[in-house]
Amino acid sequence: MEENIKDAIAQIRPYLQRDGGDIEFVELTDDMIVKVRLQGHCAGCPGATMTIKGVVERIIREAYPEIQGVENV
Repeated sequence: MEENIKDAIAQIRPYLQRDGGDIEFVELTDDMIVKVRLQGHCAGCPGATMTIKGVVERIIREAYPEIQGVENV
């Protein structure tokens, strides 16, 4: 499952890199929460929460409905 999540994140990465940011997979918890770390410009961006919930979480949960959420750490 982790490899599938990493593949989904790899599809999102170019859009974040275009704006000077990046995203790193940290872990998949036992309760199916994906933990990621925003980097670069995305790390301090006021819209980081919206990026995580509105983009990253939506894309991952559409592909893998068993995922309960995505959190930035």
